[in-house]
Amino acid sequence: MSTNQALPLFGEMAIFVKVVDTGSFSEAARQLGSTPSATSRGVARLERALGLRLLERTTRKLRLSEAGREVHARCLDMVGAAQAVMAASLLQDAQPRGLQQDAQPRGLVRISVPKAVGRTVVHPHMPDFLALYPEVDVQMRLEDRYMDLIDDPVDLAIRITNHPPPGLMGRHLMDIDHLLCASPQYLARHGTPVHPLELKAHSCIYLGEEPGDAHWKLRGHGKTVTVAVRGRYAANHTGVRLDAVLQHIGIASLPRFTAREALADGRIVQVLPDWNFLPNYSGQLWILHPPTRHLPLKLRVLMDFLAERLGGVDGLQFS
Repeated sequence: MSTNQALPLFGEMAIFVKVVDTGSFSEAARQLGSTPSATSRGVARLERALGLRLLERTTRKLRLSEAGREVHARCLDMVGAAQAVMAASLLQDAQPRGLQQDAQPRGLVRISVPKAVGRTVVHPHMPDFLALYPEVDVQMRLEDRYMDLIDDPVDLAIRITNHPPPGLMGRHLMDIDHLLCASPQYLARHGTPVHPLELKAHSCIYLGEEPGDAHWKLRGHGKTVTVAVRGRYAANHTGVRLDAVLQHIGIASLPRFTAREALADGRIVQVLPDWNFLPNYSGQLWILHPPTRHLPLKLRVLMDFLAERLGGVDGLQFS
């Protein structure tokens, strides 16, 4: 295999070494900040490229094949060389920092964002970012599925989670909470619920992707109540649910960032304000990247910009 053929496989070689070192795909994925399926695919790609079976897979453990032992030794050399390069770069750490003060961020940043967050929270700030950094281009992938920072072609990922994946680094941008909202006209016509169980008598607009989306959980007054709601309309888009509320169709679950403007001008009101609505999709909003000692300047400026605009805390690292 030529050097040009081997270069695209360096990532897969590192994944293979981590799988052998940890003894499992799941633990390797945890340490890499990936998923077990993506980690398994990485090893499979290496096996296909080499035309060799590297691992003997059983129900209880992984075992190196004869060819795998040889390949593992070579891959260890590659990983060791990469670590030596990183160690050498640390010796020059002071000089690059000085050079970076005069450097201009440039290049393409690829970032994945949940659809509603991207449209409503992130996108409104992007014109200012592009004006501030004229040599940085942004490709925003609006995906509700989690894009893998190793397996997928993205540099940064914004995710809603209370537990950022181990092995990644990032910053907390903001908290995401949800409300129950209705229009004043709907409540005037159908009454205002004062307890979660009274939602059963109302037309409720819910996510509708899974059966559990029609079971609303609320916490307040020292207890948690789960209510099986019903309604004639469900939609898995926050903007559509907001419009349905404005059309007086019923009571909807909405992220605060979606409802904020309509709440402020009185077009909608919060229902059961002394109860906390607990959907599956609430939590903290994080911007994440793979661990590195030298984050490219183009990524750092975007992370700093969004943290400042959205009120995020100082940079955090977790592993």
